[in-house]
Amino acid sequence: MISVDSISVIHGGKPLFSEVSFSINETDKIALMGKNGAGKSTMLKIIAGLSKPSKGGVSAPKDAVIAYLPQHLLTADDCSVMEETSKAFAAYLSMQKEIEALNEELTVRTDYDSDGYYKIIERVSELSEKFYAIEEVNYEAEVEKVLLGLGFERKDFTRPTSEFSGGWRMRIELAKILLQKPDLILLDEPTNHLDIESIQWLEEFLTQKAKAVVVISHDRAFVDNITTRTIEVTMGRIYDYKAKYSHYLELRKERREQQQKQYDEQQKMIADNMQFIERFKGTYSKTLQVQSRVKMLEKLDIVEVDEVDNSALRLRFPPAPRSGKYPVIVEELTKTYGDHVVFKNASMTIERGQKIAFVGKNGEGKSTMVKAIMGQIDFQGKCELAHNTHIGYFAQNQASLLDESMTIFDTIDQLAVGEIRTKIKDLLGAFMFGGEESAKKVKVLSGGEKTRLALIKLLLEPVNLLILDEPTNHLDMKTKDIIKDALKAFDGTLILVSHDRDFLDGLVTKVFEFGNKRVKEHFEDINGFLRDKKLENLREVERK
Repeated sequence: MISVDSISVIHGGKPLFSEVSFSINETDKIALMGKNGAGKSTMLKIIAGLSKPSKGGVSAPKDAVIAYLPQHLLTADDCSVMEETSKAFAAYLSMQKEIEALNEELTVRTDYDSDGYYKIIERVSELSEKFYAIEEVNYEAEVEKVLLGLGFERKDFTRPTSEFSGGWRMRIELAKILLQKPDLILLDEPTNHLDIESIQWLEEFLTQKAKAVVVISHDRAFVDNITTRTIEVTMGRIYDYKAKYSHYLELRKERREQQQKQYDEQQKMIADNMQFIERFKGTYSKTLQVQSRVKMLEKLDIVEVDEVDNSALRLRFPPAPRSGKYPVIVEELTKTYGDHVVFKNASMTIERGQKIAFVGKNGEGKSTMVKAIMGQIDFQGKCELAHNTHIGYFAQNQASLLDESMTIFDTIDQLAVGEIRTKIKDLLGAFMFGGEESAKKVKVLSGGEKTRLALIKLLLEPVNLLILDEPTNHLDMKTKDIIKDALKAFDGTLILVSHDRDFLDGLVTKVFEFGNKRVKEHFEDINGFLRDKKLENLREVERK
């Protein structure tokens, strides 16, 4: 259906990728994978027609509708949620308006034999053919269905978009894309601002109703549930697997092992020939053989082994100072904003060393509870921290607070004090900012690279209570696994606000669910919580 033809991109004087080609078929569900900075978002923008490659191009059928959802966006603030979402049908309504205007013009014109009159007739015929070929749609019902699926309530439909956070505006834009029923949907980190229920709704939509999909996502479970093909961008080229992400990982491991074997064999062959050349280069009887081997080595294509960032696997948080037995005690805590009750009479006790998750729909109070624990807001009730509790905090917008005019090295250098100053280069290397990378300006970094840089700040001083609010947004799979392993080994207390099921799996042992103005404690891991949640939802459906 859509063909990417030998595209090359030069970025900062270096090739991002070269001579890349692949096709996207009508029902393909493709995961576009690769480490942060490999060029995934650039590839999506080129397919969407928003960026041009240095060489090559993208071809698509004339009437193909390609819809693109970028990582960061803001919808307009001049209308309601319903009005903004209904803009998905703008092209259809514009076509209808133009047909009506042209027909009106035909009724008043009398120059029936003129070229202008015939051109109007041709235009009306062309538009009418397209217009009446489109299935008649009940716009309002379609808009409502999609908005409800993405977590909006009916009372939200008339609210101005300016009242919503960036995450909710992203959902409005996603709703507009889904309503266009495009031939190809391009999604760059679509789950970053979605709660678990909305992610499950989006999965069902993409697998059952969408045509072709190309998605960049750090959510392993989401990618595995919706895709059947994986394209990896690495070292300026791509590898195309007819397999979902988890199977692709196994195939990639086999590929790299084979590459390493071929590389080792080739290096041995080169060493043997170099030894022969050195030994006999002055021997007359061996001149032809020496020359032949020199020419053979000059023409040799050196086997490349795809990059593996083993340096990052050493990442560890500093030892946590010992805190009191219960770092956080919350009793009968209530938070309201005017007449709006966020939650009422919430209680929780978090023990030293526990790793717990805050989950629930957006807007139900997860980040609000974090702010209460941090002492950043007023509330009714009790919230106490134990003796010697030192908090390390990562907020959702942490990456956007970085000074873009500074280099990576200077960003960390100005914050580091004491012994850690001697280890800045090692720390940056562990987060894949080693060598020349540390001299890059923050403004040229991808979203994932900025998040990694913001996370380094948590390592600059020992803490015993880590509070992380959506830390995996914009992180690639490999970096996410590295952070997860480091958190598993962290010997302090962890509070994790996240919608990322795969990240929470095997990391947290208790779940606090936020919803319906209350906080419910679940003494189980994330998989147990989801199993229970599914049963509850089924009972609710039966009652309805």
